[in-house]
Amino acid sequence: MKKYILLLVLAIFMPRCNFETPTQFSNAANATVLTALGGEKATLKEVLSNYKGRKVLIDIWASWCADCIKGMPTITRLQREFPEVVFLFLSVDKKNSAWKRGIQRFQMRGEHYNIPTGMRNGAFVDFVNLSWIPRYMVIDETGAISLFKATNSSDKSILAALKEVQ
Repeated sequence: MKKYILLLVLAIFMPRCNFETPTQFSNAANATVLTALGGEKATLKEVLSNYKGRKVLIDIWASWCADCIKGMPTITRLQREFPEVVFLFLSVDKKNSAWKRGIQRFQMRGEHYNIPTGMRNGAFVDFVNLSWIPRYMVIDETGAISLFKATNSSDKSILAALKEVQ
C-alpha cells in the first residue's frame, strides 16, 4: 500500500514534461539571419519561403564535423532518390572560408547558408536545441516541420518524412 501512495504522491508533484515536437519555427528562430554563399543576408523565414510548396531537408553541419562528413554519401543518395526535394545545408562553421572550402571539398549540391552565430548561440540553435551535429530536419510542402530531429543520415524517419504525401 505504501508503494501506491508513494507513486501517487510522485505523480502529483512531479513536474510535467512536455515531449511535443514543434511543427512550426518560433518567431525568434524564423528571424535568425543566415548568410548566403555570395554574402547576402536573409532570415530563415525568407529562405524557407523561397521553397513554399516543396519539401525541404535541412542538414545542419560543419566542415570540421566527422559525423557530418560520414553522412554525406547517404545525403547524396537521398538527393538522387528525391530530386524534387530541396536540400538546404546550414553550416555552423565560424569561419566563412572553412565553410566554403567544405562545400567544395565534399562536393555538396544544394542550397547553402551559414549560421554566423555557430552552434552554441542564437535563437535558431536554441529553438532546435542543437547539442549535436549533424542534425536533420524535414519541412513539408505546407511549411510545417514534419521531422524535428534526426542525428544520423541513415535514420529511417528521414526517409519516411521525405516519402510522406501531404
